Amino acid sequence: MSLDISTWDLACRFNNTDHHTELNGMDRLIVRRGQAFTINLYLNSGSYQPGYSQLHITAETGPQPEEQYGTRAVFGLSDEIDDTRWSAAVSSPTGDTVCLSVCAAPDAPIGRYVLTLDGRIQFDFILLFNPWCPRDVVYIDSEEKLAEYVLAQDGIIFRGNAEYPVPIAWYFGQFEEGILDACLRILDMNPKHSRNPGKDCSGRRNVIYVTRVLSAMINSNDRDYGVLEGCWKDTFDGGVSPMSWRGSVQILRTWSSTSCLPVRFGQCWVFAAVACTVSRALGIPCRVVTNFYSAHDTNSNLVIERYLNEKGEIDSTHIWILTSWMTRPDLPPGFDGWQASDPTPQEKSEGVFCCGPVPVRAIKEGELTFKYDAPFVFAEVNADLVHILKYNDGSTRKIVNDQKVGQKISTKSVGRDEREDITHLYKYPEGSAEERQVFEKANHQNKLQQQQANPGLQITIKLSTGIRKGCDFDVFAIVTNNTEEDKKCRLVFASRAVSYNGVIGRECGFKDLLNVALAPGGERKVPLKLNYSKYCTNLTEDNLIRLGALLIDYSTKEAMMAMRDIVLDDPEIKIRILGEPKEKRKLAAELTLQNPLPETLQGCCFTIEGANLTGGSSITEKLESPIEPGQEAKVKIYFTPTQSGLRKLVVDFDSNKLGHVRGYKNVIIGK
Repeated sequence: MSLDISTWDLACRFNNTDHHTELNGMDRLIVRRGQAFTINLYLNSGSYQPGYSQLHITAETGPQPEEQYGTRAVFGLSDEIDDTRWSAAVSSPTGDTVCLSVCAAPDAPIGRYVLTLDGRIQFDFILLFNPWCPRDVVYIDSEEKLAEYVLAQDGIIFRGNAEYPVPIAWYFGQFEEGILDACLRILDMNPKHSRNPGKDCSGRRNVIYVTRVLSAMINSNDRDYGVLEGCWKDTFDGGVSPMSWRGSVQILRTWSSTSCLPVRFGQCWVFAAVACTVSRALGIPCRVVTNFYSAHDTNSNLVIERYLNEKGEIDSTHIWILTSWMTRPDLPPGFDGWQASDPTPQEKSEGVFCCGPVPVRAIKEGELTFKYDAPFVFAEVNADLVHILKYNDGSTRKIVNDQKVGQKISTKSVGRDEREDITHLYKYPEGSAEERQVFEKANHQNKLQQQQANPGLQITIKLSTGIRKGCDFDVFAIVTNNTEEDKKCRLVFASRAVSYNGVIGRECGFKDLLNVALAPGGERKVPLKLNYSKYCTNLTEDNLIRLGALLIDYSTKEAMMAMRDIVLDDPEIKIRILGEPKEKRKLAAELTLQNPLPETLQGCCFTIEGANLTGGSSITEKLESPIEPGQEAKVKIYFTPTQSGLRKLVVDFDSNKLGHVRGYKNVIIGK
């Protein structure tokens, strides 16, 4: 006997809260797979009769729903919910109201659904991955990690370098208005959906498939309606500098509102941060990871060769990758958990620019046959950097250099703004027996054949204290002769501006000493002064200067090199919150920055942005007057929080000389 249904209530407030999607809003039903949700049915006549009343239910997703592909499910009423498959049960029949519980299969495709009751009543809902469900492959058994890797709408990304990691606040904003729709649109715009929408929608049950789609679609390398266009030039004509982005929301909204044209411009950390936003919006736990001194192995021999001339010109890089949490039923046991992917892929994988996911443990253990793209990710953290000196006469010689690839692999700590060093998850300690076994498995012959460098001549680089943008400072090359012979050497001490991805800029200071004499056991300290007047126009927005010291032994022609990147500190933005931080109460942020440069700042402005703080958009206040040396720039910007809880107010200061200076303040918003 069919139920005579008059109207219904999707109970969005109750269901969305129960499914941890309430921050998306309460005006539509957004639920997670493997977990029941409730619909209240109001009857015209009669009442629900257990064992007699029937209800024919169909759940469909995609343009070509079919049962065999899992995009269509047909089911009726059961005595109780079965959370292993699509099911429905009446939980509390009370006269003319029926409380219907519906549960999606824990491996159902994610996306937009239509639920049909008895062939005549239809309503829409959105289904997401469920990291709270033990049967879902993205399940995490930790409320703290769920809060950090799924629910947190802001976080920290590390820039700078391995010696001096710099935390930058990022506004992920996965629950802001329009963001979930943009994320679902990314899935619909991917070329696989255009070629075979039924197969693509079916693939969305598989988090591995979805992760690879996102890796390909966050970038636009394949000219496939990707979200971001990369640019690694000095100028950003036709777009904005990647340093100007403070979060993902504006990027995703711009992409969605401009017919899916790639947003200009992004670089590695922006790609990784946007991919993190999309993953969290869809229910995939993820985090952004910084790998300092990464390597790009183009010929799969796990060796990166860099040629230097006698002026000591050198390079290296670091990257940002994404790790997502999932089980890997397609691999042998033991490789569940964090999986690495790269949303700024530099090589094609299965015909498109994407990379991963590959188990982080597979990288650590040297399992290079495991899917996906294990050799490339392994090289990013393990390849050898071999520097070769090319003399003016055309001859070459390998340089002794102890620089290591894959240093201080970093991510934000759970529940805290501190850096967590996760290098141990990707590789064994340098020189350990386990490391050697991994290299044997990975056939990393260059590592296996390495001998200890001759300690006869040594060179290191030391820094003076108080290095900041705007001041002159010294750096030092320390040359030591550990032999029992007199040594005569040539020392080339160079400094150049450099971007985070290793692109070398102009010279900031240079010294070439042709006759460095060292007695047995002797040491010499050679200074190099870096003057603001010279480096100021050469710095990139990364505030990095690369130091390289090349020592050539005239008697043996052997060459040794030391290399070090320095980060010039930006001035601090002082942030004060004026007023009592409460939901829907207007507050002011008082922002102050002192000009550290010996020249005037023009075109100054402050911008703030934050999840549930600034209405999903940025707020900018321009300063009318220039800021003289030593003078303070000071403004008040007003904003109204919309949700209680711990929030990050992300602040940016921009000017003609300092570029983008970043800061943030944690604000606890009361109810």
